[in-house]
Amino acid sequence: MKTMSLIVATALLVGAAPAALAQDSDSAKVSVTGQVAKLCVLGTPSNAVIDLGQMVDTSGARVGKRAAIGNKSVTLPGSFCNFANSVVTVNATALTADDATPAQSGFARAVNFTATASNWASTNAVATTTVDRQGAGAATTGSGSVQSLPKLADIGLTLSGYDVPGDLLLVSGGYTGSVTVTLAPEAVPAP
Repeated sequence: MKTMSLIVATALLVGAAPAALAQDSDSAKVSVTGQVAKLCVLGTPSNAVIDLGQMVDTSGARVGKRAAIGNKSVTLPGSFCNFANSVVTVNATALTADDATPAQSGFARAVNFTATASNWASTNAVATTTVDRQGAGAATTGSGSVQSLPKLADIGLTLSGYDVPGDLLLVSGGYTGSVTVTLAPEAVPAP
């Protein structure tokens, strides 16, 4: 009989054990991941073309030579980089006569200028063109200092300091130059 009581008591304990260990809730954690690409975006320029108009005086003491040309400005609104350590760079190409015929003695076919991109980092990006009177010379590039945080800003571009090599007479016709503003990660020098 003792054996039977032991079997019944064991069965009761075994039957009671699952009820005592039963759970009324459970949880599991699921990770959610994603990525955000590094982006630099320049706003649409407020003016896509800067027209300097008549670049020479047509009368007076400086007739045929560079006229006083005021600073010209363009805004690139809502420009941003969503990461740290970005740089704004300006690449400027001097205005040269569309007619590539070599300029005769006393004449020039080029107008140099300075392009400045501002409002990105503590130091502006500045590029001053330095072509000769025939328009020969490379484009000029200048970078500002590094912006150490993500930033959203209106970048300003100003053209100034117009100059004709040797202050010579300018050859007639159309003149074309360009400025390219680039917003990008800081260039890391190779080891």
